[in-house]
Amino acid sequence: MAGPSFDIPARPRRRYPYSGGVEYEGETVFTLTPSEDHTDESLTQLVEVVVGGSYTYGDWFDLPMPLFLVRDDETGDVFRVAVRDGTVELHVLPATESAGLRRFYDRLVEESDTSWSVECRVDAP
Repeated sequence: MAGPSFDIPARPRRRYPYSGGVEYEGETVFTLTPSEDHTDESLTQLVEVVVGGSYTYGDWFDLPMPLFLVRDDETGDVFRVAVRDGTVELHVLPATESAGLRRFYDRLVEESDTSWSVECRVDAP
């Protein structure tokens, strides 16, 4: 079974404003929705199990929702993972490739006892 496509239709662009920091123009997000209802807390625990394998990750942000910066040590892909409103979101960064997103999804499926639907949303700059 092939599963959902993680082809990236558009990539965000990095911008470095004079005031400092980094901003992204545009956004591509893959939203993973479990077939059964889950709380954000249970999804966060599931994500922590998944990223605890062959990933380098951190939740360094003080936000009202879990947001992880994830690096797949095997593929080298870096992307953000957010848990929000009963879903897991994979946020594409400029250098993210489909392989890293696919591996994360496959591991999420392996670690959970539910099926998942995948939708891709693109907000072009």
